[in-house]
Amino acid sequence: MGTCTLLTIDTELTWRHHVSGLGWEENYARSVEPAGVGLSYQLAMLERHGLKACFFVDPMPAALFGLAPVCRMVETVLAAGQEVQLHLHPMWEQASADGTVADDTVFELIDHPLEKQHALIAQARELLVEAGAPDPIAFRSGSYAVNDDSLRALAQSGIRYDASHNGCEGPWPSALSLPLDRVAPVEHQGVIEIPVSQMRTGNGGLRHLQICAVSLAEMTRALDHAIAEDHPVFMPVGHSFELATRDGRRVNLVVRKRFDGLCALLAARRDAAPTVHFADLGALPLGRASEPVAMSRALVAGRMVGQLWANLIEKRAA
Repeated sequence: MGTCTLLTIDTELTWRHHVSGLGWEENYARSVEPAGVGLSYQLAMLERHGLKACFFVDPMPAALFGLAPVCRMVETVLAAGQEVQLHLHPMWEQASADGTVADDTVFELIDHPLEKQHALIAQARELLVEAGAPDPIAFRSGSYAVNDDSLRALAQSGIRYDASHNGCEGPWPSALSLPLDRVAPVEHQGVIEIPVSQMRTGNGGLRHLQICAVSLAEMTRALDHAIAEDHPVFMPVGHSFELATRDGRRVNLVVRKRFDGLCALLAARRDAAPTVHFADLGALPLGRASEPVAMSRALVAGRMVGQLWANLIEKRAA
């Protein structure tokens, strides 16, 4: 079958800008369209390289702000011919208009019982569809926070795929009863789990393939490993805000260069690992014992130098 690439972008208003007192329009500007390198920039880069990507959109801020910000995200993605699927940060259900945070605020989906998880997923799904998205078939929890109850709730809701298992963030909040180093799709609790791609660190740990967390050279090594070892899926992660600094005011030059390079890489490897939407997935081989790629010390050192430089530049700019 070969390797399919699911390039996934979590697309959301961020909690940190809400609690700092920003309204949704300014939050949108800093979280979804920050510094000219947010959602619209990423969609343009995908179009330039002829790539597909899935945008996991969090509709839960609509519980506070109404559907306007969610509609804008959904419309922007769909107009570019890309895919919208369901993302969920549950704390928005308890958000206050003035940004104060109640002591009983629950931030992670897994800290709710099964019945409440099911209700939150149903609420988020309804909001997403009301905002103009097709009925979702795939889900990613905010903070990668899923447990077996989460998948049971997804199965009860008829959602076929979960993309939350992240061994780098296990055993909490990514808390499925699966091996942390599972990187191949598997059927679990009635749902097909597609794990976030990982690299094996020198001490036996894991580092996930998130654009802000690994270098382009490491992503290249991981993709080529997935192709060589016939992994069914290669799934890196990005965010709408990730190519900008945390305040959303300036471009993070290092991370933008990585994203641009990743797009060029995926275009160059399109024959061996074509980008797809979840809606394109056919019958995936399930339960393979795929192994994460081993990190290279030289590439880690190169990333650390780049990260240090990026941090210094950000502090100077601030």
